[in-house]
Amino acid sequence: MLTQIYNGHILTPEGWINSGSVVIEDGRIDEVTRSSHIIDRADVKVDAEGMHVVPGGIELHCHGGGGSDFMEGTEEAFRTAVNAHMRHGTTAIFPTLSSATLPLIEKACETCSQMMRQPGTAIMGLHLEGPYFNPRKAGAQMPDAIRMPDPSEYTHIVEDYDCLRRWDVAPELPGAIEMGHYITGKGIIAAIGHTAAEYPDVKAAYEAGYSHVTHFYNGMPGFHNVREYKHAGTVEAVYLLENMTVEVIADGIHVPIPILRLIHRMKGVERTALITDALAVTASDSKRAFDPRVIIEDGVCKLSDRSALAGSIATMDRLIRTCVRQAGIPLHDAVRMASETPARIMGIYDRKGSIQRGKDADILLFDDNIDLHAVYAMGKRVE
Repeated sequence: MLTQIYNGHILTPEGWINSGSVVIEDGRIDEVTRSSHIIDRADVKVDAEGMHVVPGGIELHCHGGGGSDFMEGTEEAFRTAVNAHMRHGTTAIFPTLSSATLPLIEKACETCSQMMRQPGTAIMGLHLEGPYFNPRKAGAQMPDAIRMPDPSEYTHIVEDYDCLRRWDVAPELPGAIEMGHYITGKGIIAAIGHTAAEYPDVKAAYEAGYSHVTHFYNGMPGFHNVREYKHAGTVEAVYLLENMTVEVIADGIHVPIPILRLIHRMKGVERTALITDALAVTASDSKRAFDPRVIIEDGVCKLSDRSALAGSIATMDRLIRTCVRQAGIPLHDAVRMASETPARIMGIYDRKGSIQRGKDADILLFDDNIDLHAVYAMGKRVE
């Protein structure tokens, strides 16, 4: 099937094209042109007048949606959550598991591996957020599931399943540096998260292969005192280590708008990815979270005692809209942080993350108000 999206304002790696066309064939981008001439042989013709035509969002950190959580470990739960986010602009996703028992992780790994082999899948690989975290920075992680790095456990997961693409660890824990060397040697992204690390810890982690930072500013210390002396926390260390990439929950709540602007200015588009960190209640009619400790209040998920935020109910389109409308970040930068940068971080930029010939036809249409009008995943319109 041949589809032509014509007359649109198209974002390409070389910049914007006014009144151009994207031609899609068999799920891939066949051509990007500066012409809006309608192709007679096109089976589907989409008039994108007044629309910004941009690459689909790539979700690095998402726990669920549509009422289902990836922790359930079933194909039905995975499919429900993925479909819920696809309708809101996510065209590729790395499902996230919070700290969990080994049997639960194994079940999710099996399901993820199977679904990654399905044609046209949006699932790119599994992301483990934990369980090797600092208990003092657990946040909404299940406290009973948090533990120290265990080589027999993590080598089993890495060696016996082919779906794992990223693992978040608190680098100050005993054995975390050795784990960083091991998993990065297997091609898995090592990320710093739920940590009390100070500058020396972060620097040592970076040298051991840790290259990414989980929900920047959340679950980590910034500048602080230890008795009478000042200490640089994780936040300052990450700014100083210029090549470390970060992800930010750009819902306007997890980090204040001025901090969102600061991250954009300091780390830049090339090293900042937008994430939802969304829970199961996202994009659903459900008012009850998968985790019984969690409540939904003020447009965000919180622990019921209000001691910590517990994830978001944001979707990809909301992230981009928040960046543009509230933080004043240019649309092209916000879109790149939602598509190109995550694709580069996760090593899938050869087929995802930009509107270019030969790449998967993952495309979004936004109006000038940054409201989402259409989602195309592998060339098919998502309903």
